[in-house]
Amino acid sequence: MAKYFDVHPDNPQPRTISQVADSVRSGALIAYPTDSCYALGCQLGNRDGLERIKTIRQLNDRHHFTLVCQNFAQLGQFVHIDNDVFRAIKASTPGSYTFILPATKEVPRQLLHAKKKTVGVRIPDHVVTQALLAELGEPLLSSTLLLPDEEEPMTQGWEIKDLLDHVLDAVVDSGDCGTEPTTVIDFSNGEAEIVRKGAGDVSRFE
Repeated sequence: MAKYFDVHPDNPQPRTISQVADSVRSGALIAYPTDSCYALGCQLGNRDGLERIKTIRQLNDRHHFTLVCQNFAQLGQFVHIDNDVFRAIKASTPGSYTFILPATKEVPRQLLHAKKKTVGVRIPDHVVTQALLAELGEPLLSSTLLLPDEEEPMTQGWEIKDLLDHVLDAVVDSGDCGTEPTTVIDFSNGEAEIVRKGAGDVSRFE
């Protein structure tokens, strides 16, 4: 049965955020809100959590997992960014974008795209997510909470608790969050390729 954390959307309770972070460090797989719908998340090196995300979402080796980072400095530890790409990403973060970039050696091999050796990264514009990332001091390995055969991602904490209680360790609920997945931009070849149009404005990358 998943723990249920009720977090204030504007002033996250430090004690509750600390409890969620401790759960993640202990190997928990959590559902948490972002500025673009709910995501599944676990600690970066949590192989069991990774496999559970794959099972819940029925993902294959070509899926790009995302490292959800607190800030640009943290993001820069895990991906290679040239100057032009740096400026484009910097101007769009924090926000509802995921960027696919060549991974550094800091990224566990099992997270990399099977052929491209790339990984997704993002910096969310969400108070609760930012508080959790600050408390963790490291990125969350994440994937959008979009269930197989569903066109819309999940957006309500209580609904997630009811439906996925048996496969999650914790659900973080802070009320309404985004209802659209992130816009995904692939910069792995140095040019912006729009992979998915979502919550982030794509006009700056067209």
